[in-house]
Amino acid sequence: MWFTGLPGAGKSTVAGAVLDVLKTRGLDVVHLRMDDRRKHYTPRPIYTAKERVEAYRMFVDEAAELVREGRVVLMDGSGSQLDMRRYARSMIERFAEVHLRCGVTTAMKRESARPEGAVMAGLYAKAMKRKATGQKFEGLGQVIGVDVPFEEDPRAELVLDSAGLSVEAMRDAVLERFAPWLG
Repeated sequence: MWFTGLPGAGKSTVAGAVLDVLKTRGLDVVHLRMDDRRKHYTPRPIYTAKERVEAYRMFVDEAAELVREGRVVLMDGSGSQLDMRRYARSMIERFAEVHLRCGVTTAMKRESARPEGAVMAGLYAKAMKRKATGQKFEGLGQVIGVDVPFEEDPRAELVLDSAGLSVEAMRDAVLERFAPWLG
């Protein structure tokens, strides 16, 4: 399952909640977080369009290999381009997209409260300031929702309103929708 959406949509939180339940069921599950994996794929990421495509190809390839090993894989990454997810569909036999939909305003509010970590803190505010003033920010590449759009897939297996639903409600919706896959 690939959890997609804008930065700040709640992908990591919901994927983590699903992970916790699946682990208690004894499933062999892996949570691949693009925010963590990107530094493995590209030690000094600059977030260009070309680098993003290459990083997501490696992300999908890693997930596909884990699935072939018989593991349940929760992918957690924006995956803004539809082609990225189409590639995953072509590589992973049993693939599903869980799109967490929310507006940029909601994503900005959530992201602004996130501490510095795997992702730059204040990502949206800096991108908006750069767009308005031209000011440069070290390490800030193209920001999904500001500099580049998120391309929604009308074929997504599950779309959740992450601005209006609780984490528990989204977790439960995922578990219910994919119950046949998860035993």
